[in-house]
Amino acid sequence: MPFIIETFDKPHHQSVRQATRAAHLAFLDEHKALLLACGAKLADDGTDLGGGLYVVDLDTREQAQRFIESDPFHAAGLFERVVLTRWRKAYVGGECHL
Repeated sequence: MPFIIETFDKPHHQSVRQATRAAHLAFLDEHKALLLACGAKLADDGTDLGGGLYVVDLDTREQAQRFIESDPFHAAGLFERVVLTRWRKAYVGGECHL
């Protein structure tokens, strides 16, 4: 069963996010087979809210924890908080998985 990983950036760390973005995107590309979805959280006007959401195809909480701890954003100290939540895949890409 997959996990949702929600991250919350530390306040005033946009410069850390920008400085680490290329390494973060390379990390995501390297692990794209695990990603059901991911992306930054945005305000209604499209500006960065300082955090992200990952839906990862991993079996255990420990695997999900290791995954997010391997993200360059984590290594750079960007995150104030990370929430891991088990998720039941019902519909993805218009396809039923129940």
